[in-house]
Amino acid sequence: MLDVFITSRVRRKILVVFAKYPDFRTHVRGLSKLIKEDPGNIQRELKRLERGNFVIVTKKGNTQIYQTNKQFPLLKELQSMVIKSQQLSSGKGQSKTIG
Repeated sequence: MLDVFITSRVRRKILVVFAKYPDFRTHVRGLSKLIKEDPGNIQRELKRLERGNFVIVTKKGNTQIYQTNKQFPLLKELQSMVIKSQQLSSGKGQSKTIG
């Protein structure tokens, strides 16, 4: 369902991870293994999300660690959308229509 609004598959996967688990901290390669996407694509999307203030970046040596910005104004709404989207895709919460 999120694919209608968020057309980038990689960005959608990243948003789902960080929205569902706001305390999650990771680096590009760790996220790459988790969502099974190319690290270069992940890094590009993380830069976009950083510019949009959705993720916070901290440096640990030469490694950049990414985490959800809990002060992001739309975080609660995004979390709600992710949960509802996953419920719809798994068949839960679907209502029957007449006709």
